[in-house]
Amino acid sequence: MRAHLGDRLVVQSPATGATRREGEIVGLHHEDGTPPYDVRWSDTDEVTLVFPGADARLRHLEHPQHPQHPQHPQHPQHPEHPEHPEHQPGAAPRPSGPGAAPGGRSSGGSARGTAAGARAPGTVAGAATGGPGPDEPAGPGTSGIGARLAAERERQGLTRVTVAGRAAMAPEYLAYLEEGPADPGLAALARLAAALGTSVEALRGGGTDLPPGQGRALLRPRLRELGTDECRARLSTHGVGRVAVTTPDGPAVVPVNYEVIDDRIAFRSAPGSVPAAAAGSEVAFEVDHLDETASRGWSVLVVGPARHVTEPGAVRRLTEAAHTRPWAGGEREMWVSIQPRRITGRRIDPPGE
Repeated sequence: MRAHLGDRLVVQSPATGATRREGEIVGLHHEDGTPPYDVRWSDTDEVTLVFPGADARLRHLEHPQHPQHPQHPQHPQHPEHPEHPEHQPGAAPRPSGPGAAPGGRSSGGSARGTAAGARAPGTVAGAATGGPGPDEPAGPGTSGIGARLAAERERQGLTRVTVAGRAAMAPEYLAYLEEGPADPGLAALARLAAALGTSVEALRGGGTDLPPGQGRALLRPRLRELGTDECRARLSTHGVGRVAVTTPDGPAVVPVNYEVIDDRIAFRSAPGSVPAAAAGSEVAFEVDHLDETASRGWSVLVVGPARHVTEPGAVRRLTEAAHTRPWAGGEREMWVSIQPRRITGRRIDPPGE
């Protein structure tokens, strides 16, 4: 028995031949496609490790022949066989060719060891699907899971080769996921989420309208204080933080895009806005990060006086050094600078770290 990523494992009744259970093969453990397999069962959506018995058979997807791999024969086509939906009345034809992905999943390139969970030694960038190489940026057709994968990877400054290595999959397969309308199995998504320090739910786009921290706490979490140098390292060069100010309507906390320049925290706003109220007063500024998958994270708190930057030279320098425009858009040319007087931070880790 030799399977490819995306094939179906069908378990039949020995007495009647009727299908008792079936699922999608989402992980290979051997490059030649022999058992065992990671199978996502259709009835429960759970992924389990399966050693197929005598009552199991494979339902193959189409895997086009690649001239550079003559040792892998093409699976014969059976027009009369009902397992090929393109031959059923009213069914839409499937795309064909080296770049096609039947059923929205990877074809030829991921079939023999380039699938999640199996590496393909000696593969050439882009050879698997005729698409982008392993370190090329995501293209304009990216959407859904692929867009979130590419965005998070690029946000962390990671290459496809690095992420694929962490997730135990071929870079060409990751390129296919980022570029195509793919729907990877749960096992592959879980490995990618771990490689990127995020969650399967986040990669699927779920929970975007919910606050972070919906998961459970660690069994024995360890809370420790961060030193000043650690705090500054986590503030990094720029990002999104929250500034706490006092307004005529009472206290307010609002997110802003910030820059760290000359050990000061600077952000742009519009005159009369809530963030602009920080100028001329003592404020608190907070940055944090949560690892939803591991139920861990850190936070940094900066306290100090804020002022409105008005000197033309200083304004020009801040504008030229900025990494991005404010996400809120609009005319936001008022720069506010915070001089840190106190920097503290905390971190939650698993026990033993």
